[in-house]
Amino acid sequence: MVEFRAAGYSGRDGFLSGEAEPTSKMMRASPLQLPPIWRESRLALEAAALLRSRVFKGMDVEDAGGQPVMLIPGFLAGDDSLGLMTTWLRRTGHWTKRAGIRSNVDCSSAVVERLAERLDCLADTTGQRVAVIGQSRGGNIAKVLAVRYPELVSGIVTLGSPQLDPFDVHPLVRVQVYAVGALGTLGVHGLFKRSCRSGKCCETFREELAGPFPKGVGYLSVYSKSDGIVRWRSCLDPDAEHLEIDASHVGMAVAPRAYRAIATALAEFRVADAGPRARRRRRRSVQPALKQAA
Repeated sequence: MVEFRAAGYSGRDGFLSGEAEPTSKMMRASPLQLPPIWRESRLALEAAALLRSRVFKGMDVEDAGGQPVMLIPGFLAGDDSLGLMTTWLRRTGHWTKRAGIRSNVDCSSAVVERLAERLDCLADTTGQRVAVIGQSRGGNIAKVLAVRYPELVSGIVTLGSPQLDPFDVHPLVRVQVYAVGALGTLGVHGLFKRSCRSGKCCETFREELAGPFPKGVGYLSVYSKSDGIVRWRSCLDPDAEHLEIDASHVGMAVAPRAYRAIATALAEFRVADAGPRARRRRRRSVQPALKQAA
């Protein structure tokens, strides 16, 4: 996936030219270097640019021939936040499936277990491995799904996802994370708890998020240095191909450059898809996780 490499990067092991490679996958930026949250105000302009763009109209986009794609929204967002992208994917020949999320605030492990069933159903219906697109927190979940079920996933595209540190976000957003965690700890149903950050319930999720990415599964991480929510360096997972675009954090769901990159990545996933060979192994991998959840 050479075409995705932004200037200054070299494949899955590359880092910005002139910078020292971090000693671990956790790269923490200075607390003084806050994301420019004021730049999130561009969303309306970004959406207008998308509607006028050639890529949104399907021009120069290869018909996908029914390629299955699952979309996962970000923190506090629901499936509707990726509505334009879903419409575009269907128009360009993809078989889409939403995550069934109204607001992405549940325990990460619980979300993965629910989505594994949807993933298996879509893969079984189409006879193909599924491409997964995740925005922000949705990209964290997409990576864990790929690590846990590589025979179900052809590749993932993450949009502004802080894979190296899910909490490397603007303090105003972190306050919202803590508020949801406090409500979940008090017993509000459907919300993650404070213990999800360091407790047993999400221990496996955290290990898989920080662990190695499976071979044979595509991985493109799209990031923006003008992201107003996530510190862009946390999106530079060394296991991924990296693509820098100019977009707000929320606007990555409507950025024409992101759509063009998604179209190219999905085309490459189709070529590399193992197809029926993966289908024969599917049930054995998903069912144990579902039984454990029960």
